[in-house]
Amino acid sequence: MRIMKTATLSAAILALGMTASYAKVPENQVNRLGQDLTPIGAEKAGDGGDIPAWTGGLNSVPSNVSYQVGDHLENPFPDDKPLYVVDGSNIDQYRKFLTPGQAAMLERYDDYKMKVFQTRRSCAYPQNVYAATKRNARVGELVGGGNGVSKAIMGFPFPIPNNAYEIVWNHTLRYRSFKLIRQFAAMPVTPSGSYTPLIVQDQAILWWSDPTKKSAEDLNNNSIYYIAHTIAPARAAGNVILVHEAINAAKRPRQAWQYSPGTRRVRRAPNIAFDNPGVNTDGLSTADSFDGYNGSLERYDWTVLGKNVRYMAANNYEMGLAEYDDLIQARHLNQDFVRYEKHRMWEVQADLKPSTRHVYARRVFHMDEDAWQIAATELYDGRGDIWRVQELEQIQAYNVPLCAYAGQMDYDLQGSRYLASALNNEEPAVNFFADELNGDEYSPSAIRRMGAR
Repeated sequence: MRIMKTATLSAAILALGMTASYAKVPENQVNRLGQDLTPIGAEKAGDGGDIPAWTGGLNSVPSNVSYQVGDHLENPFPDDKPLYVVDGSNIDQYRKFLTPGQAAMLERYDDYKMKVFQTRRSCAYPQNVYAATKRNARVGELVGGGNGVSKAIMGFPFPIPNNAYEIVWNHTLRYRSFKLIRQFAAMPVTPSGSYTPLIVQDQAILWWSDPTKKSAEDLNNNSIYYIAHTIAPARAAGNVILVHEAINAAKRPRQAWQYSPGTRRVRRAPNIAFDNPGVNTDGLSTADSFDGYNGSLERYDWTVLGKNVRYMAANNYEMGLAEYDDLIQARHLNQDFVRYEKHRMWEVQADLKPSTRHVYARRVFHMDEDAWQIAATELYDGRGDIWRVQELEQIQAYNVPLCAYAGQMDYDLQGSRYLASALNNEEPAVNFFADELNGDEYSPSAIRRMGAR
């Protein structure tokens, strides 16, 4: 049985969402895409209140901004003012719109606040992604017990999802362009607010978005080729990681390698997965928390909790233009730069299987319906307490177009520390059209040459 409606789900349908069903989407439901549903499966209509109807999003450079190739993105909504501010003094008034993680931040830090603006449904994608997504709705299938995808290609594999596994795959395989190059900063921030930026150059070939391929079976089980090269500070410079991500991890697990400038050797790196500490995180995040969640789904049981209206960090252009010293402060980000809006969010829970291990016993993900992109998470320890809270601040890259991130925050509530990462503010603008990238360069020998330069 398919989830035929994308409004709040009934308890009966939620129970079905606990398993990886393989039912096809009926044609009358597929035809809703682009009609009462957006081309990627969100509810096109507004909620009769604060959430407006989706009218196409920002699918090109707006006329009110100045943009040249290589520029950082200007704010297309410069005249928007906060409608109100949520803080510790009025938390109960707005609690129903808060994620548990947001409520925990407001309750723990007396200077934490959330500036709420009018909702702008700005997410949009290229027309070929929309066309591929509609095709995927007809043919996409889970394989490997929910740990892989077949037959679909490009765009979102399951725009009308049947279960939690499909929703997570929509995030994992969402459109982020085909080839991209980025430089970003990661800052582990101490309780006093001190930090040293770690500067990383990364590049990716997202084979799922290869416009020449017709189905997942054409990709030889390759999903992403990824390289991350740390270039600063000097004590960390030269470290390089290489990842070959699979579409079906049950058939072939992730392959990873790491070049260490200390040994001048490339070694296999099976630790770049699951709950091993993430690279350049100072132990504040796990390898599978990069991008909200990445990698195999095998260690958890996944359940759809429903769809609810929540506050989401959205359209964060001002945050993306701030200088690091203005943005980074003690205990949490400078919230004067973060914009929140009400959005409908899919909520998915991951419960650790009794037969496996992970430092997070439970994880709850909140995903924007307009992007299938994780916007916030709560990460629970073995006692059932919230240990860490993630916030991934969304921004619409109208120059592509696609929905992206302005940054990712990993807040450690037990240590009053946090990791600010994926920040591009003082780095060159992201190149989403890096056609020069070649899959042959994603090899152990290539990263050895890169790290030795």
